[in-house]
Amino acid sequence: MNKVYIQITSGHGPIECCRVVVLVTQKIIEDAQQKGLIAEIAEYEECDQSGCMFSATLVVTGENINDFIKAWEGSILWIAQKNSFRPWHRRKNWFVGVHGFTPLETTEINERDIVYETLRSSGPGGQNVNKVESAVRATHIPTGISVMASDLRSQMQNKKLARERLYMKLAAIEDEKKANQHQLEWQNHQNLERGNPVKTFKGKL
Repeated sequence: MNKVYIQITSGHGPIECCRVVVLVTQKIIEDAQQKGLIAEIAEYEECDQSGCMFSATLVVTGENINDFIKAWEGSILWIAQKNSFRPWHRRKNWFVGVHGFTPLETTEINERDIVYETLRSSGPGGQNVNKVESAVRATHIPTGISVMASDLRSQMQNKKLARERLYMKLAAIEDEKKANQHQLEWQNHQNLERGNPVKTFKGKL
């Protein structure tokens, strides 16, 4: 089974673009399901407004996913039929960027180079979430890159999620080195092309 990561970014746009990140993420997940693929959110960057994200990264698995990625990669236009954030704003067209990149093979990363630390979670869940060290931080010693997972109650599940996020970050860095001309992963935030969309949607924000 093949795997690829998809990043959806607001390109440091206004709050409307951050809302479109969420909406387009949902569209991609729905499209993946219809095509027999599995798409899950691996990482996201929240913003202050509820229901909005600066960016989100999906893990998509399945067979023959190259065509799926190509169909989404590029600028996505959302034409707002209703803007609940700024109803008086005349602008209707909001863009986000979608970029796919492949993960590193597990053979390229030595598990011995990863250190896992457990710590207490914070957030919803009542007292139990603070009594058990269910959160996991994974650090790649050679690069110093560190990620954390506290989304789930199980320490084992959080460890798996932390490993996935770490691999994702390492893959993004490796891809960026191999293909600087595309300004992969994190630099996509700066390179969002507002025009020539590969897909256009209409709906309220």
